[in-house]
Amino acid sequence: MTDLTLYSMPSSGNSYKARLLLAFLERPYRHVGIEYETPELDATHKAGTLPLKKLPVLQLKDGTRLPESNAILCYLADGTDWLPPNPVDRAQVLAWMFWEQNQHESVIAVRAALLTYANRQHFATPERLADLLNRGHALLAQMEDHLAPRDWLVGDFPTIADIALYAYTHSAASKGRFEMDRFPSIQAWLDRLSNLPGHITLDDIPA
Repeated sequence: MTDLTLYSMPSSGNSYKARLLLAFLERPYRHVGIEYETPELDATHKAGTLPLKKLPVLQLKDGTRLPESNAILCYLADGTDWLPPNPVDRAQVLAWMFWEQNQHESVIAVRAALLTYANRQHFATPERLADLLNRGHALLAQMEDHLAPRDWLVGDFPTIADIALYAYTHSAASKGRFEMDRFPSIQAWLDRLSNLPGHITLDDIPA
């Protein structure tokens, strides 16, 4: 029996973040998978299940529904080693998570979506793809410089900042066709996180 229900989009990196942290924490939950542009998604919208009209959403025992992937990470990580107790470290974790949503995700994930989802391919003009590629490489270079002298984004242990940025970075080559061999420190960081006990892949979807 579980008190948590996660409404998530199986193919989405944002939804993957929540599933990954739940796996690391070994917390049981009920999973409701709802893919993009399906009748199930339309029904969920009509039922008012998604407070901000998008996935993922974490539903608590009392019926409260928490939207936004990084907010869900903060809620689940509270009181665990994934969110530092020190205010400065915690602020740095949040800074990376804000950066992930307003800089990284809007480039890395968007290029991947244009190349992955058939219904978005008409937006994938050569000019737009080239612009996203150049901007994405610049953002990845920022991550590379930061990770070069350290194992994790903040402090000496993995945090939810690492999970937030792992979600779309780990598939940047396969889905977004970014040249990840240019970023050895990022690759080493991805390997460290994927080797942590409890790690699951994007394709590991609960029954």
